Amino acid sequence: MQKNVSPTFGFCSLMAFPDLLHKYSQPAPRYTSYPPVPDWQTAAFSESTWKEALVRFWGECQKNGLAQVYIHLPYCESLCTFCACNKRITKNHQLEEPYINAVLKEWEMYIQMHGGKIRVSEIHLGGGTPTFFSEESLSGLMIGILKNVIKTPDFEMGIEVHPGTTTTQMVRHLATLGFSRISMGIQDFSPFILEKINRFQTFEHTKELVDEARKSGYHSINFDLVYGLPFQKISHIEDTISKVISLNPDRIAFYGYAHVPWKSKSQRHFTEEDLPEVTERWALFEKGKELFELAGYKSIGLDHFAKAEDPLCIAFEAGSLHRNFMGYTEQKAPLLIGLGASAIGETPDSYSQNEPVIEDYLVKIEAGKLPVVKGHLLNETDIIWKQHIMELMCQQKTTMNLDDPKWISALNRVAEMRKEGLISLRNLTFYITEKGMPFIRTICFILDHRHWEKEIDEAVYSAAV
Repeated sequence: MQKNVSPTFGFCSLMAFPDLLHKYSQPAPRYTSYPPVPDWQTAAFSESTWKEALVRFWGECQKNGLAQVYIHLPYCESLCTFCACNKRITKNHQLEEPYINAVLKEWEMYIQMHGGKIRVSEIHLGGGTPTFFSEESLSGLMIGILKNVIKTPDFEMGIEVHPGTTTTQMVRHLATLGFSRISMGIQDFSPFILEKINRFQTFEHTKELVDEARKSGYHSINFDLVYGLPFQKISHIEDTISKVISLNPDRIAFYGYAHVPWKSKSQRHFTEEDLPEVTERWALFEKGKELFELAGYKSIGLDHFAKAEDPLCIAFEAGSLHRNFMGYTEQKAPLLIGLGASAIGETPDSYSQNEPVIEDYLVKIEAGKLPVVKGHLLNETDIIWKQHIMELMCQQKTTMNLDDPKWISALNRVAEMRKEGLISLRNLTFYITEKGMPFIRTICFILDHRHWEKEIDEAVYSAAV
């Protein structure tokens, strides 16, 4: 496979350019899809159009399509006040069985539509807190899912866990079910910050989980960290990353805190005064990046770091890095099946999202209906620009088509960014420079013709930098 010949993903220090940070730290999508969810044309979408998209896709692939499966398990026992995910806070574990049964019924609907077992390359469990569920519940779930799966040679299963509520016994049990990837939501190790966001875990217990994961045969351990949290300082980042590096994870996701209190009421515990100012926030990222690179991790994409031998890093170097609703991934499958409340599905020319309210999700499943409530059918222009946006997010470059009037308009909109050295044009290739990488979301947003052709409320997005 041809090597990626674009400039490597790096970030120029922007502390000498505070004017750029303030200028371009505007709300923008994260572009885990194109179009982004708030810009879906939902009026043209229905359960029947989603089924038609699936049948069309499976027909083109001669009913042998390759899929990834995402399962959303929304329950948590306590509320992390920084979190904007779809979740339900409860200590009532009697809710486990009806929810698992509903997910399995939903999966059976897809199996019946497909006409048999589905070839799957990856299964991922997210939440919420998947380990809210008991060993028995998770066993029942995975046995029910896997009986209708044809595993590809590179098949793998991953799960997200909260280290504060996950036991070493659960880590061992998940390995027996076939999980080989584990992602731990660390966020920050500082007791002060954890108290502020109502999240409780210790470094010592996290180390026990990491040791057990390695002993149990997991081949990939990921840590999720967050910069820009309320009250977070450089000292917190330095201490957290020092502890992280001592645990030697294979890859690290270093996300910027998304402050969307209009979407997540728990974030109303914080005011703007509690958050790092834009230059302080970027200083937190730059310090983290510096420490990760000193420890031998390579910068990948917008917010990921990985060891050189990690498949994510290898995929980037090969120019095959992919991005979907689960973020950056080395695996690319044309079909994503989302199971559970609020889960999102994807085919090459459509998106769907399930009912987010758990009770309504259960009612639809009980009635024998796919629980999709909104989605988007991609037109020809969407498909073309999806490729451009995803290439920029994953490879830092894309090939322009100057016969497309949308490209001419887009280049006019980014002319000032070109003068500022954030983008570069060479022949027909559009590059994001090292200086421009911190603004990749903003650059894609300015290129995004949908934003300029239709008024979109920017309040739905978090700050881009």
